[in-house]
Amino acid sequence: MAECEPSAHQFMDLTVPEYAYMFGFLQADGHLSKGTGQKGRLTVEISARDIDILRAFQKLTPHYSSITERTRSTNFAESHNAAVWSLCSLEARTRINELGLPYGRKSKTITPPSAEFSPRDYLRGLIDADGSVGFTSKGFPFVSLTTASGAIASYLSDYGKDVTGSARNPKRNARDDIYNVLYMMELAQHLTADLYYPGCLSLERKRTAADSLSAWVRPSGMRAAYTTRRWTESEDRILLKLNSPTAAAEVLGRTDKSCNLRLWRLRNGKVPKPSDQ
Repeated sequence: MAECEPSAHQFMDLTVPEYAYMFGFLQADGHLSKGTGQKGRLTVEISARDIDILRAFQKLTPHYSSITERTRSTNFAESHNAAVWSLCSLEARTRINELGLPYGRKSKTITPPSAEFSPRDYLRGLIDADGSVGFTSKGFPFVSLTTASGAIASYLSDYGKDVTGSARNPKRNARDDIYNVLYMMELAQHLTADLYYPGCLSLERKRTAADSLSAWVRPSGMRAAYTTRRWTESEDRILLKLNSPTAAAEVLGRTDKSCNLRLWRLRNGKVPKPSDQ
């Protein structure tokens, strides 16, 4: 996990990678509760083995917060060691609520932030909290996100198409009424390499798992992988010239969100601009 010092930026400025990651994590694993008057609390409870990420959140927050540990029984184990981060500041809670973390039950209602944000850091936060990275029982690399939010499932699918070239059309699981957006083999390698870049804020075990995916090689004799549709310099020129994701989507035969993500990357130096720009 990258070192995380108090930021000079505004608290929860989602253009800052660490805050974008933190907000994604909070949307998935955080809980905002209201008390009497203006009282309330933001809490995040995770396995004690991941306590370092809560310490990072504490450093990123310019308001008093506390971290406690406790042992309790769950449906999966008689004894579970948990770490809990608690934040009571009204100013901090108001900011986080305005960005898109509602009070109370939230699983189906959360959506990507309406404010400008860093996409891959936000998605990594969601995956660290509610996703999985690793290898299947057959030894194939994968990355997945489980969510009850249709908006989140669609956003990851659009982002994944932009990175891997492979489209996803997520549908709710009939049993649990949730979405499971899954990428495997080379697609998982491409996506995790993009999301878990060197020095990024992340759960150490998820980062280690993501790094391990890069060593996988498709076995000889296995059917060839899907061919990724990469962005070309000519497409980048058209996108920059039109300066409109919607207009570019019609011309290039791509989705609005794919063009929006690519334009954001070009403008923010995440990918090189065409040579004549």
